[in-house]
Amino acid sequence: MIIEPKTLVKRKMEQLRNGETAFAESDEVIRILKRDIARENLEVIIDETPSGCWFYPQHEKTEVKG
Repeated sequence: MIIEPKTLVKRKMEQLRNGETAFAESDEVIRILKRDIARENLEVIIDETPSGCWFYPQHEKTEVKG
């Protein structure tokens, strides 16, 4: 089954918005993800590896009251 790059990007952007890590292997998907992340001003750490690219959403630190 072939999944369109735009469909993959849509799913992965939803993961990032929900605070979940995303991974992409395709250069096209990685390029579009980076573009969309910038457009939405999401704070994401991008870790490029030889096998693909990991996207880690950044969260504000929450204060633990004890």
